[in-house]
Amino acid sequence: MGFWSLLEVASMPVIQVLIISLVGAYLATDRCKLFPVEARNSMNKVVFVIFAPALMFANLAQTVTLQDMVSWWFMPVNMGLTFLIGGLLGWMVVKILKPPPYLEGLIVATCSSGNMGNLPIILVPAICDEDKSPFGNRSVCRTVGLSYASFSMALGGFYIWTYTFRLIKGSAMKFKEIEESEKTAIKSSNSDLEADHKTKLLGAPEGELVKEETGFWRKGVDFLHEILEELRAPPTVGAIIGFIFGAVTWLRNLIIGDDAPLRIVQATAKLLGDGTIPCMTIILGGNLIQGKIIAKARNPHTQNYNI
Repeated sequence: MGFWSLLEVASMPVIQVLIISLVGAYLATDRCKLFPVEARNSMNKVVFVIFAPALMFANLAQTVTLQDMVSWWFMPVNMGLTFLIGGLLGWMVVKILKPPPYLEGLIVATCSSGNMGNLPIILVPAICDEDKSPFGNRSVCRTVGLSYASFSMALGGFYIWTYTFRLIKGSAMKFKEIEESEKTAIKSSNSDLEADHKTKLLGAPEGELVKEETGFWRKGVDFLHEILEELRAPPTVGAIIGFIFGAVTWLRNLIIGDDAPLRIVQATAKLLGDGTIPCMTIILGGNLIQGKIIAKARNPHTQNYNI
């Protein structure tokens, strides 16, 4: 296969994603007004709770066996190394560029997990469906590729919500503290004659004057709680159930195959899962058109914020 043929095969999935994203972007514009923020949030919840778990269950139950689970040991390790190396690179960027304190955790989080998104779920089927795809049989490529992508998505979600989320949460807390300090400073300048000693110290609320130190045991309990919460997330539950049905032979025979007594369960899950990719892509386009990032960087001479 020549260079131009490979370029065509590689470009078509990206073009498909862009076209569907443009549809979502147009629906979210002020002129169309068919896909506002509330509609995107509702659709995103449907994808998260129903479509994505069904997609993971259908693909993993159909293709993954116990031997496959053993042979995929490298995937969690690779994910962990990706987050570790990305986090170290983000830490180096923070030390070199010295951004504001409330951006440090966000930068490390972005570097560690910026590439762990849902795009493989979208791109892999599109690549497999191409006539000139170098990955062999179309149906086998699509099924096995989606299984890999689904497992990667489940693992990525686990790392994101247990590691990355803590970094972003810390940055958000620092940013809120800075906002509160600025608001208090403004109030103190307007009522300086009536200000007491607390206002002159940036007016920290009584509850924030003495911060309760959280012990190591409490932090460990909170971390385990976050892990359990992530394991209860619908996509993760769908992946776990899919692995169970794929690994246990008698459960697999109940839903997989033309003679399976409960094959309607697999067919229904596959039908629901097919809605994941177009919905996610439309949401992506709608979020991009409305994705104005508000950088609340304080101007030292004024109290305005740059948008």
